[in-house]
Amino acid sequence: MLKEIRIHGRGGQGGVTAAELLAHAAFVEGKWVQAFPYFGAERRGAPVKAFARISDKPILVHSQIYNPDYVIVLDPIIYKFVDVAEGLKKDGIIIVNTTKKPEEIELKSCRIATIDATGIALELNLLVAGSPVVNTAIVGAFAKATDEVKLESVLKVIKEAWSGAAGEKNARAAESAYERLIKGW
Repeated sequence: MLKEIRIHGRGGQGGVTAAELLAHAAFVEGKWVQAFPYFGAERRGAPVKAFARISDKPILVHSQIYNPDYVIVLDPIIYKFVDVAEGLKKDGIIIVNTTKKPEEIELKSCRIATIDATGIALELNLLVAGSPVVNTAIVGAFAKATDEVKLESVLKVIKEAWSGAAGEKNARAAESAYERLIKGW
């Protein structure tokens, strides 16, 4: 059971951290994992990708992910400029940070789930340098959409990554996203 995840976002949105959190949550559950970024000389705001793998056996492949089981879209409009569904497996799921409902997303031939991770971050005043932190919410949404990791594991690794009030606020974002995720299937 090897599951591959590709994350699309913009520099500064926390895509790499999201991949690491997902991998760490799966590791806590006893699974084999990988998490790694793909970017060159990009800067804040430029399109970036991050990847994660989760398996019940050792992972021997170390390449970029070309045929993901799951795609996470952190930026609500990047799918209009980047083919986020490229290579997505037949029963794959795309989780999009947006205020739209799944049926309003202009992607075809895939299962879509939506979550307003930006809205959750703004509600919680979860900001870094004035920008909403969407990655912890999206990790909670991933747990709900896929059942690949448990919410409890996600909350545990978030609280380990950030202590005190920051950890609690990020955990609340993940919990809120888990509860509010809209599945289009």
